[in-house]
Amino acid sequence: MPPCTTPSAPPPAACSSPRPQGSPTRRRATTTRRGSGRRSTSRRGSPSSLLCTRKARCSSARSGFDGVEIHGANGYIIEQFLKDSANDRIDEYGGSLENRCRFALEVVDAVVKEVGGHRVGIRLSPFTDYMDCHDSDPHSLALYLSTKLNDHGILYIHMIEPRMAIVDGRRVVPKRLLPYREAFKGTFIANGGYDREEGGKVVTEGYTDLVAFGRLFLANPDLPKRFEVGAELNKYDRMTFYTSDPVVGYTDYPFLE
Repeated sequence: MPPCTTPSAPPPAACSSPRPQGSPTRRRATTTRRGSGRRSTSRRGSPSSLLCTRKARCSSARSGFDGVEIHGANGYIIEQFLKDSANDRIDEYGGSLENRCRFALEVVDAVVKEVGGHRVGIRLSPFTDYMDCHDSDPHSLALYLSTKLNDHGILYIHMIEPRMAIVDGRRVVPKRLLPYREAFKGTFIANGGYDREEGGKVVTEGYTDLVAFGRLFLANPDLPKRFEVGAELNKYDRMTFYTSDPVVGYTDYPFLE
């Protein structure tokens, strides 16, 4: 593999179109102003061209990783293009559902060409509203992406459930991802609020192929072992989820004795 010689990148693309100087700018997850260093991205310089795919190859394949999960969720730049609350572009990357999904699909295509579809997955959160990034029709967004991603031959979709509902005083996983699992031909991973019992149940029932655990794994570094032996789980501390401390909340949860 050739050495990674990443060229200097132009200013970062944004999900908002530039406006005439002095005109009001609506608040968006990413805004664009003249002189800010951001640039409106035309078709000739599509935003995916700014995501040096050679860097992906160097930082994954050359480093011995098994694959790449593209982060298209949680309010980050790809999701800002996907959702109509954040994307107010007036070019081919904004407006219609197809246009708003263009950036994400171009990123997927670029990464697949570098490392192979069998090494690529994508994380999506169509129903969430992180960083005020939400969509007026999350079902259509999720279904369109789940269908179109079949054209790229990626290994899996990792999708976050809608927020948990309260039923009879208990928080329950809404389990609304089945249409997207059925639309996508690869492996489907569900995430969001699952415990050992519910996770095993939805896999057995065929609702999803796999279940991902986030908060439980953070608080229990030996989670598979705890699940295996039925051990009690450490409780996670939300106050330390987002902290600059390199230890507290990340590497200080105890293992089983």
